[in-house]
Amino acid sequence: MFKHPLFTKLAALAAITLLLLLGLGMIENVVRDRLRYRSITAQSVAESLAGPQTLMGPMIHSACVESWDVETGKGDERRMVEQRREFILTAMPEQLKLSTGAAMEERARGLHKVNTYNLKAHVTAQWGSLASLLPQSSMKNSRMHCGAPIVMMAVGDARGIRTAQFTMGAQALALKPGTFHPTYSRGLHAVLPESVRGKADGLTAALDLELVGTERLAIVPLGGNTEVLMTSSWPHPSFAGRFLPSEREVKKTGFSAQWRLSSLATTAQADIANGKRICLGADEGTDYAPSGATPGDCADSFSVAFVDPVNPYSLSDRATKYGVLFIALTFVAVGLFELMKKLRVHPVQYLLVGSALCSFFLLLVSLSEHLPFGISYAIAATACVLLLAYYASHMLGSLARGIPLGAGIALLYGLLYVLLQLEQTALVVGAIALFLVLAAVMVLTRKVNWYGLSQGGTPNRPMPPVARPVAPRTEAA
Repeated sequence: MFKHPLFTKLAALAAITLLLLLGLGMIENVVRDRLRYRSITAQSVAESLAGPQTLMGPMIHSACVESWDVETGKGDERRMVEQRREFILTAMPEQLKLSTGAAMEERARGLHKVNTYNLKAHVTAQWGSLASLLPQSSMKNSRMHCGAPIVMMAVGDARGIRTAQFTMGAQALALKPGTFHPTYSRGLHAVLPESVRGKADGLTAALDLELVGTERLAIVPLGGNTEVLMTSSWPHPSFAGRFLPSEREVKKTGFSAQWRLSSLATTAQADIANGKRICLGADEGTDYAPSGATPGDCADSFSVAFVDPVNPYSLSDRATKYGVLFIALTFVAVGLFELMKKLRVHPVQYLLVGSALCSFFLLLVSLSEHLPFGISYAIAATACVLLLAYYASHMLGSLARGIPLGAGIALLYGLLYVLLQLEQTALVVGAIALFLVLAAVMVLTRKVNWYGLSQGGTPNRPMPPVARPVAPRTEAA
């Protein structure tokens, strides 16, 4: 039985399929390499320009040291030893308003492009009583020494600071690099006069900041009441973090989003006072939070990512995952022609058809590096459909058979493009389409005599009935 031509051909097709799967695997490796190169490009731009940015502040802090004497030993060994406690006093703003506008700038390394932005922010912070800056002794007869009050603004990557101007009332403050904060060290600061410590009527400060960054911006809602208004010309924002905008409008020309948060809804003030890290996301670290930090390790924040929804490498990677299905359905279609029309298609012809299908995915990823993804997809699909229709016309013996096969492959490419554009419904659409294809195959082959195929009979003709032996007649004497 295993020497029958049918089983020999099935074995050859199985070997061809494995060979094509190996080719698809190599193409997938090419796509993954391109994705890795793009990540390296983004990292290279961040290292040369500035990485994802975080805005935290303004807030006022003062470093204090409390010291006291403790008597140790007895008799002649008795002596006084100084002990000390270091701590930081902080004053968070009661009202915090940020108005930001982000202008997008595209940077490239070779063929790979990275979204960067130039942010112009106007920040207004208002403090009530500054009694929290008055140190409290924890030991009797202790000595207290505090540094000057410092108003600071922390950022994720200080290399991105272009210009900054800090004013308190009508007075401009002299800004200096760094924050003198042990946890959030990157940013800028200004030294305040000692007279503000414990001030009952509070103060108001304004900051105008120009900042550049890469791909993402995060903000910590540090005020008792925080209002953030963000506008940008980028039409594809991705809002993330602990809070989504209370109002947003996304158009083809850009987006605007507004957040209104109260300290009753966020623990950001307590998180920053306790020195918690600032995280942009679960999969991305910052200068303040290494990758792998858990949500409990991070202070409350929200962020906006300036994502590219038509990333050719991610779409090409998704497309190659359907390569096995393409090969299987095409082989089934050729096999149906061979079965229903009583044709003979050589395994080498199957190999050439499968190779043309695999070449589509390589064409797609290479063209999409130079052209928009939709145009690249149309060119690659059209080229492969025309080639397969032409070859199928000779392989199947007539143009009337090659054109339907080419039309079916074109329909597959159209379905794949639809699946690539879908996010939430891709699975259900793909499952329904696969079910319809299976149903069509079952309907077309419902009268095929599969036993006749395995025994070398005619495919569509039922097997002849087996003749029964007739008993000999006996004549009466």
